[in-house]
Amino acid sequence: MGQNEINVSGNLLGNNGSLLQHGYSTRAVLSYNRECIKAPPWRIKEWDFYQVSNDDYCMQMTIGHVSYAGSISVKLFEFATGQHYEITKMLALPFNRLQMPSSAEQGDLTYNQRNMFIQFQITDGGRRLIGKASGKNSPRMDIDIKLSQPDPTSVVIATPFDEHPSMFYYNHKINCMPATGRVLIGDKEYRFEPDCSFGLLDWGRGVWPFRHDWYWGNGSCYVDGKRFGFNIGHGFGNTSAATENMLFYDGTAHKLGSVIFDLSAGGYMSKKQVTSDNGRFQMEFTPIYDQITATKLLFVDNKCHQLFGTFTGQAVLDDGRIIEVKDMVAFIEHAVNNW
Repeated sequence: MGQNEINVSGNLLGNNGSLLQHGYSTRAVLSYNRECIKAPPWRIKEWDFYQVSNDDYCMQMTIGHVSYAGSISVKLFEFATGQHYEITKMLALPFNRLQMPSSAEQGDLTYNQRNMFIQFQITDGGRRLIGKASGKNSPRMDIDIKLSQPDPTSVVIATPFDEHPSMFYYNHKINCMPATGRVLIGDKEYRFEPDCSFGLLDWGRGVWPFRHDWYWGNGSCYVDGKRFGFNIGHGFGNTSAATENMLFYDGTAHKLGSVIFDLSAGGYMSKKQVTSDNGRFQMEFTPIYDQITATKLLFVDNKCHQLFGTFTGQAVLDDGRIIEVKDMVAFIEHAVNNW
């Protein structure tokens, strides 16, 4: 499998709506020129998803849409107890009304409607996540978290789908962002401290097939005082030009080939072996919490098992250095989408 690194800047899409370049980069090189999409408007999907977690709990915030349906959500859950708080607002027929930014590296995003205010700010050297939400079946949630972004590297992929030339996925994921702040739920406070908490951004834009499933895993931690993270996944279109599998260590990205894992075999909560084709990622994953989500609205029927647990094993950097990982809390997931 090739690993084509995109180094030449330019537009993402040509005038015919297909990708001009296929592959990966470690920072945003291509410009998302939405106006060149040639697919029907109801096929466009765009989302900004932030996750902030430590070894005990996880907070997630989403602003996204699949054109004919949208989701604005904030949630927090504890791994050990299963305590789960969530406020979600589903949108019918939002199309381009949310005004999603054309880059993961610039442009704030705000949703402000009755009982829900969410703002993703890009600041000098980081990001700030603000949220205020209330719902009928959940206590009020107040969120204010700052993410520092010390590393210039991340993983960006531009992949086509075999189903049609106008289909593509442009994705930017940023790991290893130390988090500082708090989530107040009713009168209970959940704090995030930068020595043990990290933020993750999953920024996605694309035109997808109606039915699709993917496998995705991601995590960040400190190893010997250095920031270490990984992103692994498959099922995101035709990845013959490049996968999205990458290691991060002390600000440097290290490219991996394919990483395959089956989460349903033996039951979702059984131990899993997660390995790469070249032996540079060899981990045993022990699940501790399964966050199961299901979304149904209009034509959308999506299900996901997001498994949080511990990774123990080895990761090999480009120079052959071996990073020993023990009980790293991170996640892998299996999503089945009809959207």
